[in-house]
Amino acid sequence: MTFAVKSSDPHHPLSALDDLSVAMKPDMANVNALILDHMQSDVPLIPQLAGYLIASGGKRIRPLMTLASTRLFDTTTSRPYRLAAAVEFIHTATLLHDDVVDESDQRRGKPSANTVFGNQSSVLVGDFLFSRAFELMVEDGSIEVLRILSNAAAVITEGEVLQLSIQSKLDTTLDQYLKVIGAKTAVLFAAACEIGPVIAGQPDSVQKALRDYGHYLGMVFQIADDLLDYQANESELGKNIGDDFREGKMTSPVIYALENATPEEKDFWKRVFEDHHQMESDLETAKSIIMVHKADQKAFDLAQSYVTMALQSLSVVPDCSLKSILENLAFFALNRKK
Repeated sequence: MTFAVKSSDPHHPLSALDDLSVAMKPDMANVNALILDHMQSDVPLIPQLAGYLIASGGKRIRPLMTLASTRLFDTTTSRPYRLAAAVEFIHTATLLHDDVVDESDQRRGKPSANTVFGNQSSVLVGDFLFSRAFELMVEDGSIEVLRILSNAAAVITEGEVLQLSIQSKLDTTLDQYLKVIGAKTAVLFAAACEIGPVIAGQPDSVQKALRDYGHYLGMVFQIADDLLDYQANESELGKNIGDDFREGKMTSPVIYALENATPEEKDFWKRVFEDHHQMESDLETAKSIIMVHKADQKAFDLAQSYVTMALQSLSVVPDCSLKSILENLAFFALNRKK
């Protein structure tokens, strides 16, 4: 199913990430240099494995958000460079760990790091990148920034554990799902956006507004990502379609599909999720059930509600071209195909 882009902005929102990348290009060059420098080690496997994932075509959205949220208020400071690199290291470390936990075999369109290098190496290099992230935070010298990012790192782990605790459980509520994605995804978006106005010396109200924007943007990204697992073109998405289904993840399309499920449909979900008995045709059956109950549209509408809140959060920011890009980024998150 393809949904229409809903934006009154004259610039097409699906180009927002490209626009942001262009706007932040000089700054991002400095961040990338720091990333390359700080992932080096005398142990050759560490930069080899870290570089395998870091150089694999990631969008760098989170460090871009740190740069953008700083440049809204301060166009000259170099402080966001270290912090944006730290944010990317935290994100990369969680990806390495997640792929081991989820037993994923693909990431960004190629074999996952744990498939190539093994689970033990992936976990340990993830730990190394977490350590590098904290080194970069300490180098910045702000206790407040350290508090924000270290708290985010802890909450991400809590979110992953919470997700494991509800995996394959058909009685999972929408509130539980939102708590999971708020922790495992949105919290790092929120932290990445909050530290910008913090280091730019903005008042608490502005810091909160950018933190809220990041949170809502992260929620949009994750809900849309969960929806893509049942809709996307696998070659475009860069990961296996149906991974969430095969792993028994209780995401919004499934939760909405279960709300008015027939006894036969409940039996289907019980077999494939709770009993872990899946057949080749089950993914297509799941997609059909989701469409019949318009669960995909409901998930899309849920994501769109967070777009609205993200835009409202930016109302404290004076109008400028960068603010327009950030507004359109919320629509990009909603309507992306990969």
